[in-house]
Amino acid sequence: MAKNGKSPTLVVVQLSGGNDFMNTVIPYSNGLYYDNRKTIGVPEESVLRINDAVGFNPNAAPLKELYDLGRMAIIQGVGYANSSRSHFRSMDIWHTCDPDKIATEGWLGKVVRRLDPEKSNPLTAVSIGRGLPRALSAQEVPVTSVADLDNYGLMSGFSAEQQRADALDLFKRIYTPAIGTAAVTDYLARTGIDVLRGAEMLKKAPAMYSSNVEYADNPIAKSLRDVARVHLADLGTRIFYTQHGGYDTHANEAPTHPKLLTDLSRAIADFYRDLEEHDAADNVVILVFTEFGRRVQDNGSGTDHGAGGGAYLIGNHVRGGLYSEYPSLEPGKLENGDLRHTYDFRGLYSTLLEQWLDIEPTQIVGGKFEQLPMIAV
Repeated sequence: MAKNGKSPTLVVVQLSGGNDFMNTVIPYSNGLYYDNRKTIGVPEESVLRINDAVGFNPNAAPLKELYDLGRMAIIQGVGYANSSRSHFRSMDIWHTCDPDKIATEGWLGKVVRRLDPEKSNPLTAVSIGRGLPRALSAQEVPVTSVADLDNYGLMSGFSAEQQRADALDLFKRIYTPAIGTAAVTDYLARTGIDVLRGAEMLKKAPAMYSSNVEYADNPIAKSLRDVARVHLADLGTRIFYTQHGGYDTHANEAPTHPKLLTDLSRAIADFYRDLEEHDAADNVVILVFTEFGRRVQDNGSGTDHGAGGGAYLIGNHVRGGLYSEYPSLEPGKLENGDLRHTYDFRGLYSTLLEQWLDIEPTQIVGGKFEQLPMIAV
């Protein structure tokens, strides 16, 4: 149990497309960074310094404030061996913890099964956004997926049934090629993703919510505001999942990536402040991850798919600081022109599972992996 007497909760923020770690946590003192980033390199004088080697992108100033408070851990060089540069395959590996084959269940789906073995609460896991993330899929595990919380609880029976049908059809079309028609049909038949039951429970969340925090008008801010509203309604949700897209910055990275970081960092800071003002932050840890980093050398306008990247933990029970080793930029130490991973992402998951959610991680992540002392409970 967390210090406020409530069960520990995990909020996952997925950065879809491959966030550029080198332009998020910048190795500003390394001349190789500027040699390789002639077009999109962030000027040294603009970097928000963490130490004499790395610093935050200036557009992530709200995250720097959380870091300075000791509430944010930066996991450098996170990834896995023989990185896949495919969005679909790499994200699938992160979602299922299986780099060798197409798995049938997501790691968080397995977590929900542990948290609610009787399947008593359809809101044990709530995904805010369209579609069901692969990470939450598991046989006989109910998960509620909400595209728009305000409309979700006010739907007529017809529209609710239609949204349910659309969601299930989308799920089937996405995952049938990966795990087969029979497996998908069986999954849907047994779990159903009971939208109507979840909607009935969620109806009260918007009405109960009142806040002095003014979230920005962008998708990630709206999603995290919805997470706050459900969390503050105290409906027993232990896993929240959100997504922020647009990080596949092959071109025009200079204007695109700063805007993404601005929206993301402000949304996270507003969400954290919202929970703090409601005395509801003490049992929440936020995980921010992406499927891979970007290539070390820019392509003249942006960056192409890479390997090693970065992940972040935020919360009152997070031991803030830099973890693992920033990958080398030296040409002879790169992985096909990319940053090598220095820490296996399954170690990050294991840390969260054992140190935060009090769940033995081996069966969920597929083995034993190095944990880092990032959680203080």
